[in-house]
Amino acid sequence: MIPAEDRLSRVLYYAVMSLTLRFLGTSAGRPTVERNVSALAVVREGETLLFDCGEGTQRQMMRYGIGFALSDIFFTHMHADHILGLTGLLRTLALQGRTEAMNLYAPVGSESMMWRAIRLGSDKQTFPINVFELSPETPLKRKGYSIVPYPVDHGGKAAIGYLIAEETRLGRFNPEMAKEIGIPEGPLWGKIHKGEAITLDSGRVVEPGELVGATRPGRSVVLTGDSRPAAGTVAAAMGADILVHEATFADEEQPRAVETGHSTAREAAEVAAQAGVKKLVLTHLSARYSRDTSDLEREAREVFANTIVARDGMEIEVPFESGEAD
Repeated sequence: MIPAEDRLSRVLYYAVMSLTLRFLGTSAGRPTVERNVSALAVVREGETLLFDCGEGTQRQMMRYGIGFALSDIFFTHMHADHILGLTGLLRTLALQGRTEAMNLYAPVGSESMMWRAIRLGSDKQTFPINVFELSPETPLKRKGYSIVPYPVDHGGKAAIGYLIAEETRLGRFNPEMAKEIGIPEGPLWGKIHKGEAITLDSGRVVEPGELVGATRPGRSVVLTGDSRPAAGTVAAAMGADILVHEATFADEEQPRAVETGHSTAREAAEVAAQAGVKKLVLTHLSARYSRDTSDLEREAREVFANTIVARDGMEIEVPFESGEAD
């Protein structure tokens, strides 16, 4: 039996290493009884990133356990069903006495629209708000990962998708062998784990390869926002753990998808297959499929088997490649 303190440590460790997606809105264009409009929370090691903020997002956050202690909201484009929730969310944060800055990120050319949404119904901001325009050439480096905007095709509209890519992890360290060699637990373990050779008091030089395995890939998630099948998505999603792709229509509405700059479920699956992703998640569904998504799921799975259709409140955990968290 694992001691209680060890069980607690394991729970805390896995929580720290977690990467989860929480779907707050999965409907296209307008809300339905079953689905709100676009919003997705990505929670990595306790940090929350919000992607798009359709009307009612603040209530969806409360309903599905996403806290308001976030500092970054990313927008794929400026259509109403992706930004109208910003005004209400900012007002709620102000009424709660927020003082920390909020950072908003959007495609090039979006700043004026952002400020219109920010100032709507508010004469004075009670906390700093920063607006940044992103182009595909401006990845955001964070501790241990990057957020990389990339080009999509939304019928000529200014729109971007996002790749969330963790850095390559160090190889697995073998503490038992280190003890056998005679390396005392402490700073020397850290040095050799980071790739530095060390010299023992006996004069023996221990190379990192003796105790540290091969480097291991980090996790990656791609979010398309609204888009036709795009070369940018294929490039960004190569080998990704999860591709979240819009699937506004079924095959029967393929001409409508082209006309409006959207994708069918089958087209999203074709992108997933080309990119060799591990899992495809379909979202941004037309209201006609709000209750019954069977056609979307069937058509996508005919091309890419590991496909699921998102629903509001769905949480997906992104595991490490090995299935282990260390």
